[in-house]
Amino acid sequence: MADSNDSIPLDTEKIYFGGKEHHVRTRCGSLSVIVYGDQHKPALITYPDLALNHVSCFQGLFFCPEAASLLLHNFCIYHISPPGHEFLQLGAAPICPSASARCVDDLADQILEVLNFFGLGAVMCMGVTAGAYILSLFAMKYKKRVIGLILISPLFRAPSWTEWFYNKVMSNLLYFYGMCGLLKELLLQRYFSKEVCGNTEIPESDIVQACRRLLDERHGSNVMQFLQAINGRPDLTSGLKRLRCRTLIFVGDSSPFHSEALHMTSKLDRRFSALVEVQACGSMVTEEQPHAMLIPMEYFFMGYGLYRPFHLSDSPRSHLSPSCISPELLSPESSGLNLKPIKIRVSHYT
Repeated sequence: MADSNDSIPLDTEKIYFGGKEHHVRTRCGSLSVIVYGDQHKPALITYPDLALNHVSCFQGLFFCPEAASLLLHNFCIYHISPPGHEFLQLGAAPICPSASARCVDDLADQILEVLNFFGLGAVMCMGVTAGAYILSLFAMKYKKRVIGLILISPLFRAPSWTEWFYNKVMSNLLYFYGMCGLLKELLLQRYFSKEVCGNTEIPESDIVQACRRLLDERHGSNVMQFLQAINGRPDLTSGLKRLRCRTLIFVGDSSPFHSEALHMTSKLDRRFSALVEVQACGSMVTEEQPHAMLIPMEYFFMGYGLYRPFHLSDSPRSHLSPSCISPELLSPESSGLNLKPIKIRVSHYT
């Protein structure tokens, strides 16, 4: 780990239920990283979608007892927030407007600096939509530093004209009005299905209300910088076939990025990838239907010799290294993942 001058650890255990915040200085500015668990365990890093942080994007998954048991038993979790997306009360100052704009390559390079800061080698990655794009780009640039990808409603192509225009509207709203009501409605439609967003007859669900409150903590200028970087992203299609890490993709069938996830799956090497479509769900499967992620993740991790604690509670911790695992165990078939995309049906819970 870097010396103390490069880190500003804060005692935030009461806020983060055992996690601690570190500010990691990078070439493109400081990043907030919340660390949960035993740092001697293999690392799983997360990266959220636009305008979100680890609480608003991954809390539902980690509050699901079975999923939390699986993840925290096997990994130390490193939640990386995009620049300026950490909690306001913990120091998320507005990014100076005169600061040079970051591109997606800068954001991917920041992840490498975070890994180096904590002395991490190859890691497991989990990202949602824009965060999934950043982690996919990172995996392409630094292949030896990523052992697996869990992508939720991912982006990988350059924006379509529809998305580009939609993002431009949001950029203008951010520039002139900040985190206004209309902008939050557009973001909530990006994250969630209509079933939980509610209508004139059905009130919006608790998770949408909670997300709406957390969006109030965002600085419009910080969100705009991340949005501009994502709206200027290049197409990653040509690099997908060269990805050799195993990839598990989740997407809600009501996600505006559903077709993107299907197309990405078709371009990945089918020996190393699988798709799970979740019914009655939007983009943020981690919040809306986190229980749907449990069994696919459990089979996925079995390919690395990792299990839920009640399976191997007395066994030594498995190191997350493919050299420790037989080649047969790394195959999708052996870990319960079909070579063809798989679909699971999950009934909607209100």
